[in-house]
Amino acid sequence: MARFIFLFVAALFTVTAAQFIPPFTEDCRMGMYPPSGPTFKGAVSWYSVDLDLPPRDRWTAVITEKKRELASMIQAIKDLADAFVPDGKLVELVDAALPLIVDTLPYPFADEIRGIAAASGIPLGEVVLFNIFYEVFTVCTSVIAEDAKGNLLHARNLDFGLFMGWDERNKSWVVSELLKPLVVNVDFKRNKQTVFKSTSFAGYVGMLTGIKPTAFTLTMNERFSLDGGYIGILEWILGKRDGIWMSFLTRSVLENATSYEEAKGRLAQTKLLAPAYFILGGNSTGQGCIITRSRLLSLDVLEIDLKLGRWYVLETNYDHWKDPLFLDDRRTPAMKCMNATSQANVSIKTLYDVLSTKPVLNKLTTYTTLMQVSAGTLESYIRDCPSPCMPW
Repeated sequence: MARFIFLFVAALFTVTAAQFIPPFTEDCRMGMYPPSGPTFKGAVSWYSVDLDLPPRDRWTAVITEKKRELASMIQAIKDLADAFVPDGKLVELVDAALPLIVDTLPYPFADEIRGIAAASGIPLGEVVLFNIFYEVFTVCTSVIAEDAKGNLLHARNLDFGLFMGWDERNKSWVVSELLKPLVVNVDFKRNKQTVFKSTSFAGYVGMLTGIKPTAFTLTMNERFSLDGGYIGILEWILGKRDGIWMSFLTRSVLENATSYEEAKGRLAQTKLLAPAYFILGGNSTGQGCIITRSRLLSLDVLEIDLKLGRWYVLETNYDHWKDPLFLDDRRTPAMKCMNATSQANVSIKTLYDVLSTKPVLNKLTTYTTLMQVSAGTLESYIRDCPSPCMPW
């Protein structure tokens, strides 16, 4: 543990020294939409997942196209593991032990993971490891805004890969860059009708970003805590399984909840393996909130309140009643740009501008998603942050 902390701190200051270019922030971006230029690496491709198929078969088409990229991603994770635990011992443990977890996972996730392993040819334990990662280390920015006409808009940057292999030559995080080719938009259907839509990573069966058209939108951000996801996962492995995996809950809510209020209740009350922020938007005025969760209960619900002048709610990875870590203050520049935009001018286009402003956009940003619940639309874009750019 002491070695890990030393390496973590050393990496922090090494990357900061290499990449820190004063000032931390830049002027609020404008005119960034439609996406183009050096911060835009391409639109995200669409796939369909048929929920009427057996779970083992649902992801076959996606994985058949993405298995090379998934194998590269998992190899990078294994390389990082070998750097901390030499001689391949940790990878051997993953291959031997993690397949045993699959039998304990709720329906349909266990069979979906088995199907992904079969379609990709990647060992089952390594596919499980890929799905575990997001329970413990995802850094994001999410915002819900109500425009002057009462429309609810929801946007997010998904940031991932902090301290997972710094590429000094390209000034980028190895895992972040390998994730970008895995980003997919998925239309989940039943009886040939859309149930919900999501932006996700091929090979990952949970959901971090999604929309139930005309009903609600949902994103999840990690909440840092000593009682974190690694503890919940350890408890699960040891047999204490009264909580639910975060991303399994969000997917279940997207698939089964029928209203904003039902989704809100489930997200606030269900026991979790890891603390989290759930950012939930509805389809009526005032329906937008940040649910701050411990593993056991809801600690706070911050809602849009037009009477108080709160026409948007915005979450990064810190409790809204506390100051963010000074090295990782994405909240202040994001709120500055939201306030400069104003409710009268907020739109999908201006939300993209906010999420394109450094350091809200940073070296960890893999994709930006824009959702409009009344229209039932979800659009996502692969992002880049050319230097000079904050590493997180």
